[in-house]
Amino acid sequence: MQETHEVVVVRYGHRPGRDDRMTTHVGLTARALGADRVVVPDNATQSVETVRDITDRFGGPFEIEQSDSLGALVRNFEGTVVHLTMYGLPVQDVEADVRVDLAAGPLLIVVGGEKVPFELYEHADYNVGVTNQPHSEVAGLAVFLDRLFEGRELNQAWVDAENRVIPKATGKKVVPVDDDTDSNDAVDPEPDRQPEG
Repeated sequence: MQETHEVVVVRYGHRPGRDDRMTTHVGLTARALGADRVVVPDNATQSVETVRDITDRFGGPFEIEQSDSLGALVRNFEGTVVHLTMYGLPVQDVEADVRVDLAAGPLLIVVGGEKVPFELYEHADYNVGVTNQPHSEVAGLAVFLDRLFEGRELNQAWVDAENRVIPKATGKKVVPVDDDTDSNDAVDPEPDRQPEG
């Protein structure tokens, strides 16, 4: 969101075939809820393509990168490191401190995939749990970002978008950004998906 310093999400670990959808959703959630960029493992090419496509179609700014040395990225990060884990301190107990740290410098949020090394727990400035119960890492990231930005991310502006969603009580409507909001020329946001019913 760049209202203070950069917020970077790292997807730590990716098992091709098994984690493709989850890694993609980590990237999409990071983008939609205020992070400035996401870094994924170098074997997550399909997720990179999907997140870039969504960013091209629905706007940014947002970046996605691949790295073959995520451990070094975390160790060498010049800022605050937050590791999201069900074993961490409750988010409601640390969110204010993390916001203070973000006001002073960049923030790296680590979202684990496969088992993360214990060194990550030791290196993190904060090990943060959302409920301290087993659940999706995507849900944990979403809750954490919303708590971090206190809901401001829900109203962020999107630039360089090809399409935008027109909110409706029922149904769905996506229009090209250069069209009037009352246009009947809607774009299907899921062109490859078969209609339900």
